Amino acid sequence: MGDQFDIGARLNAMRSAAGLSQRQLADRAGVPHAQISNVEKNKVSPSISTLRKILSGLGVSMADFFEPERRPLAGPFFNADQLVDLTSKVAVNAIGDGLGRMTLRQIGDARGHNLQMLHEVYEPQADTGETLLQHASSEGGFVVEGELEVTVGNEVRVLKAGEAYLFDSRIPHRFRNVSDRRTVVISGCTPPYL
Repeated sequence: MGDQFDIGARLNAMRSAAGLSQRQLADRAGVPHAQISNVEKNKVSPSISTLRKILSGLGVSMADFFEPERRPLAGPFFNADQLVDLTSKVAVNAIGDGLGRMTLRQIGDARGHNLQMLHEVYEPQADTGETLLQHASSEGGFVVEGELEVTVGNEVRVLKAGEAYLFDSRIPHRFRNVSDRRTVVISGCTPPYL
């Protein structure tokens, strides 16, 4: 199931529906033109940060990209199978610039509440990508299991279970699991980013 989702075809269809050329989307997203072409042809697997940057050029969230037919549940309670899977449809080595697998699952309707709550799992060597994330939000998280290297601007720290982070997301940032064990994080971001 996980490797059935065709990122390239989905991006191509959404770009075409928006009436944009590859070059126009690249300009809007602030990425090289060749990057759009390579992703659409599935020549490269984008990192979380790169995919999110491309989707911003379309004004589309990752939730809408991966699950366009989904209708968010109202809550207030959610079973584990009701979380919105933002990432696992990407092939195993597609996230984190070819490194370990990352799974991000969203709780409920992020837009409706102006708050994105995520259950994040970083397998060993998972990485949001060398292109640092940067967006107009605030975010925080709590490491439940394992260790997570968090970069915020020029500061880098490996957080262990029981430790947390909170920062202005306009500061460039990155998340990596540099350990040999799985890492689990519960995070929040407002306004929603992914």
